[in-house]
Amino acid sequence: MTRNAYISGTGSFVPERVVPNAFFNDLLGEDVDTWLVTNLTIRERRWCSPDQSTADLCEQAARRALDSARLTPEDLDLIIIATDTPEYISPSTASVVQDRIGAVNAGTFDVNTACAGFVTVLDMASKYIRADDRYRHILIIGAYAMSKYLDMTDKKTVTLFADGAGAAVVSATEDPSKGFAASLLHSEGKYNSWMGIYGGGSRHPITREGVENKDHLLKFVRKFPKELNPEVWSKMTLELCRKAEINPDEISHFFMTQININSIWETLDLLQVPRDRAHTIMDRYGYTGSAAIGMALDEAVSGGKVKSGDWCLFIGSGGGLAFAAALFKW
Repeated sequence: MTRNAYISGTGSFVPERVVPNAFFNDLLGEDVDTWLVTNLTIRERRWCSPDQSTADLCEQAARRALDSARLTPEDLDLIIIATDTPEYISPSTASVVQDRIGAVNAGTFDVNTACAGFVTVLDMASKYIRADDRYRHILIIGAYAMSKYLDMTDKKTVTLFADGAGAAVVSATEDPSKGFAASLLHSEGKYNSWMGIYGGGSRHPITREGVENKDHLLKFVRKFPKELNPEVWSKMTLELCRKAEINPDEISHFFMTQININSIWETLDLLQVPRDRAHTIMDRYGYTGSAAIGMALDEAVSGGKVKSGDWCLFIGSGGGLAFAAALFKW
């Protein structure tokens, strides 16, 4: 029988600190709450405490995903963490989490495709399992601690970005009726200089001059075309549907990058799919980047919304620009 990969457990974690929109009204001296609620649905978000970091979020999400999958840390063969806010530049955040949870049999590495990260590592984990029978259970985590990199004077970023982690266990199955069906990675590298954290790497090492210039903080350099995500997401969806020989209206659940609610609605409109098939969490958690899709998945699964036999589509996009899509049957 053909070996396939399926999602055997999910988990998520957010910091305790709740930051309501009113915080930014006071911080910026103007009403941003009305615009955030009206245009993005965002009412509040979570930020790390000063002593919290990415590995802390990952550890808690990992433990919850393992509980959901009814596995122990020793059962894991590999841990892959997707983040552009790593614990360190080196070593990997995955190695820190492996040590903390006691996953002594697991290999580790990190991936950075920014906010497309969770779907990218979902794709990778699935293909590891399909290609090599040594891999039975792989823990994937999308993690975001972007509050550590925000310019508190920049209205374009400080009101949107937040912290959290979403995790899943991808396991092997010989059941042909469920699991991974198709995936696709795509990039528009010409946008690499439009948004990012440009300090701290080899091009712009952190120095006194770099800190003063805020190169170590998140920057929106140019505004992306608003039609870009809906156009690319809908094309990727149609391509995966063709490969799986299904129609978009057969997909029960859409889990998509959640920086702009209108991009999600426009994509579903283009696909002629009801908007209520997208599970959104940005109203309560703001924009959690590489964690958002995993967090939304965990909330939907924990809430009993995802049923056996449901088609689930995951689409992420992030700085670079990187895009990733994956189609699964639950």
